[in-house]
Amino acid sequence: MGSLGAILKHPDDFYPLLKLKFAARHAEKQIPPEPHWAFCYSMLHKVSRSFGLVIQQLGPQLRDAVCIFYLVLRALDTVEDDTSIPTEVKVPILMAFHRHIYDKDWHFSCGTKEYKVLMDEFHHVSNAFLELGSGYQEAIEDITMKMGAGMAKFICKEVETIDDYDEYCHYVAGLVGLGLSKLFHASGAEDLATDSLSNSMGLFLQKTNIIRDYLEDINEIPKSRMFWPRQIWSKYVDKLEDLKYEENSAKAVQCLNDMVTNALVHAEDCLKYMSDLRDPAIFRFCAIPQIMAIGTLALCFNNTQVFRGVVKMRRGLTAKVIDRTKTMSDVYGAFLDFSCLLKSKVDNNDPNATKTLSRLEAIQKTCKESGTLSKRKSYIIESESGHNSAMIAIIFIILAILYAYLSSNLLPNKQ
Repeated sequence: MGSLGAILKHPDDFYPLLKLKFAARHAEKQIPPEPHWAFCYSMLHKVSRSFGLVIQQLGPQLRDAVCIFYLVLRALDTVEDDTSIPTEVKVPILMAFHRHIYDKDWHFSCGTKEYKVLMDEFHHVSNAFLELGSGYQEAIEDITMKMGAGMAKFICKEVETIDDYDEYCHYVAGLVGLGLSKLFHASGAEDLATDSLSNSMGLFLQKTNIIRDYLEDINEIPKSRMFWPRQIWSKYVDKLEDLKYEENSAKAVQCLNDMVTNALVHAEDCLKYMSDLRDPAIFRFCAIPQIMAIGTLALCFNNTQVFRGVVKMRRGLTAKVIDRTKTMSDVYGAFLDFSCLLKSKVDNNDPNATKTLSRLEAIQKTCKESGTLSKRKSYIIESESGHNSAMIAIIFIILAILYAYLSSNLLPNKQ
């Protein structure tokens, strides 16, 4: 759960955090008994707890398909991410990965921590994959083949231009959007979305991750991972790694803002894709990560901390997004709130200020013209006035009761 300090600062985070905690425990109890499925769902929660919670709200067959789809692509991504694997070994594995998922005996040791476990025991994923319906299998195989080929291409190719950047993000994330749209359609719950809208759903998430993870990627050992396109960063520094040095902070922030502005171009497509969804569980599955993405972009914009450490939404706000995102009006509201927050950070002296403001105003126009904003309560922009002291006192009482309860149940009885 969130830290006590954060909860006291944002006391209305407490209830969503508590609900999220109980939802996580409930999800863990729902893990299937069969060994291969137990491994898959346990691994899902280890590699992405919040994503795992949203997946488990889908219908049974679609839930299994999305779980396996996610794990297959996490495994593929683990091979791509491991910079210790020689290129001559890595490329053939990426190219053939779509065939390995049919092989119950295949595994490849790479990655670290839970990702190494996933790779070492990949046979569980293969066994589960082989139990999916043929429509699901074909969609997963097709996307895995295309993604592996695209990743292999960029192992030997730098991201030079913005077109390269869009192409790379298509291979590693846009194809995920296309694959999910195919799975939703195969389940019978949704019409098949256009490739263009599906691609934008993936690119918006991937570009957000690439922006947020600059420092982690540039400091990767034994070799830096560079995804920011030269066409953007070369306007500000001579080498991409120069952005992390304090003496280049002003230029680094301008480059960062340029990258965020580039990502925002996909937001309107994402809103359109989500507004077309019919199934409530599929809608939440798609909407929650998209709100997290625009929230993360708002935090990263004009923020030198991107080049010093980790920038991410506080856990309480994440819990609110998961708890309160139920309808399209919630999505429009969140996108409007975060775009307003982002707009308040735009410096008119920034070289991309005009372009940034134009993209934000387009997002805000779409949200306002939806006509649904009156139906939701904002959980992003919070009141500047202090919270009632009685609320804080109640929080302390609840925490004390919970602590006493957990202590009495967890500590061994004295003889």
